[in-house]
Amino acid sequence: MNANATQALGRYGEDLAARWLTGTGMHVLARNWRCGRTGEIDIVARDGDTLVVCEVKTRRDGSYEHPMAAVTARKADRLKRLADCWLHRHGGAPPGGGIRIDLIGVVLPRRGAPHLTHAKGVA
Repeated sequence: MNANATQALGRYGEDLAARWLTGTGMHVLARNWRCGRTGEIDIVARDGDTLVVCEVKTRRDGSYEHPMAAVTARKADRLKRLADCWLHRHGGAPPGGGIRIDLIGVVLPRRGAPHLTHAKGVA
């Protein structure tokens, strides 16, 4: 898959994830938020009084690995640093409910609707 196709696949998965989160009552605060060289948060949301940093991984059915296997310890540490950066730039203190790191895995089958899995508090 070329770079443009990969970006389009990722964007599609993030669109599905943002709609999913909104549908569950969360409020999406930002998408593709960058913090210098530390990286990017796919979706920043609020779930009640909890700040949610959400990583979205999208795969075609039968691809290399299931998206839910994509958050390694190293990736989790980076997401925590990104959450700290978000807080620093948006008020400093964590909300009453704290910070949660979620993962949404999107698998696109050859036919039929996408399969979305939302794991809360993965790191």
